Amino acid sequence: MPAHSETETVESTDTVPVDGADAPARRRRLEPDERRAQILACAIDMFGERPYAAVSTAELAQRAGVARGLINHYFGNKRDLYLAVVRRMVTLPRPEAMAVPTGTTRERVDASVSWLLDTIGEHGHTWVKVTGLEGIGDDPEVQRILDEADTAAADRMVAMMGLEGSLHSDELRALVRCYGGLVKAAGREWIVRGSLTRAQVHDLLADMLLTLVTQTFPNVHRGN
Repeated sequence: MPAHSETETVESTDTVPVDGADAPARRRRLEPDERRAQILACAIDMFGERPYAAVSTAELAQRAGVARGLINHYFGNKRDLYLAVVRRMVTLPRPEAMAVPTGTTRERVDASVSWLLDTIGEHGHTWVKVTGLEGIGDDPEVQRILDEADTAAADRMVAMMGLEGSLHSDELRALVRCYGGLVKAAGREWIVRGSLTRAQVHDLLADMLLTLVTQTFPNVHRGN
């Protein structure tokens, strides 16, 4: 992907008013990071709305209000852009931006599941598609990104439950990765099929996580 200068600017179709109520609007020039984020936001929407094959970079450029060449400039080809969307969908907030829940085990579980559903729901349909491999199919790079994301999410959940210091933390992370399969299935029922409400999905995932932490994990310990 071609490099770009930190001082590079590209005209936006956005306008901001100048002094005077009747004065004409003038164009605001976006910095490269802003423009890249704008293109990515449009791509997230489009890949959530339709199959991968039905998304064209020409239409995406039109929706984002940019020249088509800028998509290649910032992302490369269509597959590279899709990989950027996948990474964005499964990238967790920075740990310092999150408060580790406190209280009883059930309170920690409820707070952890609420955080998880907030993260999923931000771009629900796109999240379901990329985690369900509905985009470009069995692509090794997509699978690698998703596998790394599953491990990162397991680490975060273990930390939020206050169990990162466990002597058997590797096994606990493996169990939480298994739990992640339920999260993806429940997310589809809630977001795509509408067969479950968010509250029902929350109860399902919270009950299962509580069982995992209080029953399944101790049983695994005793079996070692």
